[in-house]
Amino acid sequence: MEDVLKRLLEAEARAEAMVAEATAKRERIIRQATEEARAAELRFEQRIPEIQGSFAGKAQERAEQAIAELKRRYEERHKGLRALAERQAPEAVNAAVAILLDAERNR
Repeated sequence: MEDVLKRLLEAEARAEAMVAEATAKRERIIRQATEEARAAELRFEQRIPEIQGSFAGKAQERAEQAIAELKRRYEERHKGLRALAERQAPEAVNAAVAILLDAERNR
């Protein structure tokens, strides 16, 4: 019986040692993962200005393209309206002269 108890105590001691070793390993893994996460977070924080600059640059470029497109459309519309006004100018002058002459006659 004494041998059985001795073997059980030895088995229990080995099991406790295995548990202690596994616990220590788990703690090392957790500590390492935490350090890696902190390092990744620090790298990300250091890149924030670069990322913001990239987005700001792209936004500026898109804004400039939009402004150029609006200017182009404005110029096209302006030219169209100017051409329409020039085509209708003689008719408008004739109508204005007719109104003035008619007003003179009705006096």
